[in-house]
Amino acid sequence: MLYELIGVVRPNRPITEIKEITRTTGSLVLAAGGVVRGITNWGTFLLPKPARKQGATYHQGHYFILRFDSSAKTQHAVRRTLGLDPRMIRYSVVKMGSKLEEGASIAGQVQWPSQRGRSME
Repeated sequence: MLYELIGVVRPNRPITEIKEITRTTGSLVLAAGGVVRGITNWGTFLLPKPARKQGATYHQGHYFILRFDSSAKTQHAVRRTLGLDPRMIRYSVVKMGSKLEEGASIAGQVQWPSQRGRSME
């Protein structure tokens, strides 16, 4: 199944930490026999509403998108791992399709509606 993970990391963190989070998540998917389709770095933006995490309130967050194919069991492991990571503010995993035909035309990179996405390189 194709999943899209939208992650929000604490703002003003070095890009190396964001890469480490995505690398760890991608490694979980690959170790379970899944496929990482793409990673897109959106940068820092205002959150829709303030978020509290570990006693601090955040108004901004660094967004990234990870698209991957995996089993439901692997997706749950990804959610569990991100939920325990103190650098994460929020995350959401959305199932994009349950059949190969449904997700075949979906690209790995995700474009922000008003600007071009920035890949993590």
